Amino acid sequence: MEHQRFEGERTLMRIHIGESDKWHGKPLYQAVVELFRREGFSGVTVLRGVGGYGSSSRYHTDKILRLSQDLPIVIEMVEDSEHIERILPTLDEMVDGGLITLEKVRVILYRPGK
Repeated sequence: MEHQRFEGERTLMRIHIGESDKWHGKPLYQAVVELFRREGFSGVTVLRGVGGYGSSSRYHTDKILRLSQDLPIVIEMVEDSEHIERILPTLDEMVDGGLITLEKVRVILYRPGK
C-alpha cells in the first residue's frame, strides 16, 4: 500500500489500553492496528510498557515474579484530523476502558526507509 507523503500540521492520536483487552476474541491492539490499515491510515506503532496504572490505580509491572498478563499498551499514529475524526465513533465502540488523546503535531519528515 503506497501512502502519500505529507508534512505540516497533523494530529497525533495515542490510545492507552491494557495488553489483556480484547475485541471480538483477539487482542484489542491488534484489532485497532487492522482497523487503521483497512481505513488507509499512514502508519501506526504499538508500544508495550514495562509498568503503569490507570483509573483503577492497580499497578501492572513486568517486575513481579509471575509474568503480568496486562501490561500497558500505547498505540500511536499521526494522520490528518479529518481522517481521525471519522474513525473516533468506531474506536469508542472498541475501547471499553482506556484513554484516547489527540494533540497537534508538526510533521517534518515522512518517507519509507531505504
